This record gives sequence, structure tokens and C-alpha cells, in this order.
Amino acid sequence: MKRTTKYVALDVHQATSVASVRIPGGRVIARSILPTEPGALVEFFAGMRGSIHVAFEEGTQAQWLHDLLVPVVDRVIVCDRRGEHRGNKGDRMDADMLSQRLLTGDLRPVYHGSTDRATLHELTRTYTNLVEDSTRVMLRLKSLFRARAIRAQGKRIYGEQNRARWLAKLPDPAVRFRAETLYTQLDLLRELRPKVKAAMVSEARRDPAWEVLRSIPFLGPVRVTLLLGTLKTPWRFRTKRNLWAYAGLAVVTETSAEHDFVAGRVVRRRRRPLTRGLNKNHNRIAKNVFKATAVAALGRPGPLRDFYDALIDRGMRPDMARLTLARKIAAITLRLWKTGEPYNPALLSVQPT
Repeated sequence: MKRTTKYVALDVHQATSVASVRIPGGRVIARSILPTEPGALVEFFAGMRGSIHVAFEEGTQAQWLHDLLVPVVDRVIVCDRRGEHRGNKGDRMDADMLSQRLLTGDLRPVYHGSTDRATLHELTRTYTNLVEDSTRVMLRLKSLFRARAIRAQGKRIYGEQNRARWLAKLPDPAVRFRAETLYTQLDLLRELRPKVKAAMVSEARRDPAWEVLRSIPFLGPVRVTLLLGTLKTPWRFRTKRNLWAYAGLAVVTETSAEHDFVAGRVVRRRRRPLTRGLNKNHNRIAKNVFKATAVAALGRPGPLRDFYDALIDRGMRPDMARLTLARKIAAITLRLWKTGEPYNPALLSVQPT
């Protein structure tokens, strides 16, 4: 086989993976069905000559497959194809289409590098899963009472002291048994949550960036830990705007009919783009951290609150001022993480109009 670049796409499933191999001319030179096992996949790529580029979709096995193939091939791309209209679908068709888009460079990559914080990443995922599960159980409890016209406001319904009184309001034995089961689930989740939180924060304290990020106001231990475990490294973001888009803080704008003819010349119209909210394709954990930090900063006096007040005095709407504050906190986080410098409130200023 001629030593040339091979563009390989994998349609990965639990038992099998379908491979489609293309050459620079666009012709498919091989198709294979492989078992989704480390030995078979490594052997498949070891038999190829030349530069090998591999692409597969984001999914449950994406991180495992990425770490397996990085030492074997020249380039690995994990792509995100959510929201795309695919038409007819099949394993072979998906692999062929993916290899064609890999050849043309028409894939949107998903970050899967920086294995240095793999342990912290798993611990943060465990903690966030516990928080989500606890919230889900609490909502189910309230829904159970409200479905029977029993008012269940606030947090008193979750406490152990008044639990017997709340259960007594459910005359149906089956419904009461369901409520008892939900209470048992909630107690177990509440018991696990502090243990996971302690292990997560303990692991994050070993990170060199811990002290730098903790110097930023209102970034507490849990928020810093979630940022370290989610973002992994600041160098994946070239500028602060890349981080804003990742954290769902980038403003989406739309414009049309941007040009017109005036005296036979093409002239750009002075029409401001229309805003359409924030970008929807983002990391929820990063967005929640920066938004929660901004909201917490508004509750106490300080440089961040002064920054917000200055925006309001300039005529900015409160919701846009909160967004700008969250973006400022994200920009500060990225800059300090890259430079290793501690937080300096004297450098916080409102940009001139």
C-alpha cells in the first residue's frame, strides 16, 4: 500500500465499530467491521502505512477510544454532530460520511486532551451527578404531594423532624410507600454527598492552580474544583471569547441584507446586528459556576459590585450588566490561570465606550 495520508472514520458501537478509510483523492479504499476492543483496534491501525487521521463521534466511549488511539495514529478528532440533519442513517453510511468530512476538514472537534486532571474530572462528575440526583428526588417528592392538593412549600418537607407528619397526609398506602422510598433515597444521597465533596476538594487542593483561582473573590472551594475538573487546562482557550462560548456566555447575533447599491457602488448598510440570546451549545457546569459567582458578587460590596454598578450608571440593562460581570469573571479566571498571578482588584476596570 502506498505511503500516503489515510482518513479513517469510525462509527463506534458497544460491540462493533465500522471503519471507512479514504485517501486524499476522496476514494474509499477499505471498509471494515471491527470488534470494539483495544487489541483489534490497535492492530487495525498498526497495519496502515503513512500518516493516519482518525475521526469518530462524541459518545460514551469517546474518551476511552481517544486515549487508546492517540499513541497509535497521527491525529484523532472527536466530533460533535448534534443538531445535524442526517437523512438516511446506517453504520456504513455514517462512517463514509464522517470520513468524507474528515478529508474536507468539515468537522467540529470536541476537546478530549489533558489527562493530567483525569482523577479530578471523575470526582467532579461524581459530585455533580449526586447533586442532580438529589434535586431530582426532591422534585419528585414535592410533585407527589402537590398532585394530591397538599401544599409543600419551602424545604420543610425534606427534613427528618416533620417527616412523619408529612407522611400522615397521604392516606393511600401505596402512595405513602412511594414517599418513604423517596425519603430513603434522599437520605442516602445526602449521606454520600459530603464524602464525595471532601474527596473532590482534597484532590483539587493538590493542583498548582488552586491558590491562584481561590484568590478570585466568590470562587469558593467547590466552584474552583468544578472549574479545574471541567476546563482541565486554560491553554485550550486561545482567548477569553473562546471561553465565553464554551461557558454559554457568548451573545448570538443575526444579520441579513448587509449591503446595498448607492450610485452604482456596493455600500455596507449601517444596521446593527440583532441579538438572539446566548449560545446554546455550551458546558452547563462552567456556565453555572460563572453565573453563580456573578450573582454572589452582587450581594456584597466590593470591586466586582462596583464594576456592576458602573455598568448600570452607564445605562446598561441589569440583565446585560450581570452577563458582562460573569464574562469579566471568566476572563479574569482565564488570565490568572495562564499567568499564575494572584487576583488584583486594582486591574478591574470598565472599558471606555
